[in-house]
Amino acid sequence: MVDKEKNTVSNNSVNRPWMYNNLAAVGESGGTFKGILAGGIAGGAEILVSYPTEYIKTQLQLDEQPGKNKRYNGFMDVIKKTVKERGVFGLYRGVNIFLFFSVPKGAVRFGSFETLKSWTADERGNLNAKMRALCGLVAGVNEAIFVVTPMETMKVKYINDQRLEKPRYRGLIHSIATILKEDGFKGIYQGVTATILKEGSNQAIRFYLFETLKNKYRDGDPTVHVPKVLVSLFGIIAGVTSVFANNPVDVIKTRMQGLEASKYSSTWNCVQTVWKNEGLLAFYKGTTARLLRVTIELGFIFVAYDSVMDILTKILP
Repeated sequence: MVDKEKNTVSNNSVNRPWMYNNLAAVGESGGTFKGILAGGIAGGAEILVSYPTEYIKTQLQLDEQPGKNKRYNGFMDVIKKTVKERGVFGLYRGVNIFLFFSVPKGAVRFGSFETLKSWTADERGNLNAKMRALCGLVAGVNEAIFVVTPMETMKVKYINDQRLEKPRYRGLIHSIATILKEDGFKGIYQGVTATILKEGSNQAIRFYLFETLKNKYRDGDPTVHVPKVLVSLFGIIAGVTSVFANNPVDVIKTRMQGLEASKYSSTWNCVQTVWKNEGLLAFYKGTTARLLRVTIELGFIFVAYDSVMDILTKILP
């Protein structure tokens, strides 16, 4: 049995969500500010590293069968054709939308989880199995409503626009203005139902598995320190599981947010249409790209977050 090192930080720091695992360790003075800033910077850095996989995933999910609308023959074909047509930076089309929303996305997700956890945890700071999933579910729903739906809608439209012979959008601000002008406020909330289903299930699965794995390692003692390498591994396991579990929802969300979403009368109609025209495998388009992104995201962000936090602690003691 590995000797589990006891945590030396105060009790109010234990059992934090994965992205803020070391937040309390920076000290009481300015700790929250440093944590938010470090999380935003780390999130932005993670996006710059992992975004091409998000771009590829979206292109594959927008690629319909049969006939002339199908442009790509898999993951590597997207890379090859995009780089040939637009250069390496073509793989970053739409990344500014992700960067713009990275801080509020993390704040809503983890803020919601922490708030709900503070209300429902037992006297030791632990959640039971049902509450781990429920807190994650509510956090994902809040994230979908307040941040992810407009972010994802604009991202999908922006990437979808590139597929046209003559792209219309000249940048982030122009794309937002055009969508609002043509479709109104509801234009940036296309696919909200599918997004709620995706983010709710995503975070329910991820937080449930992550918290469960941490609790298993600690044997129920929240004062036991979990090594960073295991925190990273637990996050990756949770993320990979969520990809396989809800990729069909992600495909439907992408279709409902694309430029051709008007051909679907509802989310359920989109499900039926994809099933009828493309078959079961269509619901798993982009799985490889999502798996790559989740592995990169949940493996990289810990190093980035801790590194930025160390720097901020020196600059802002």
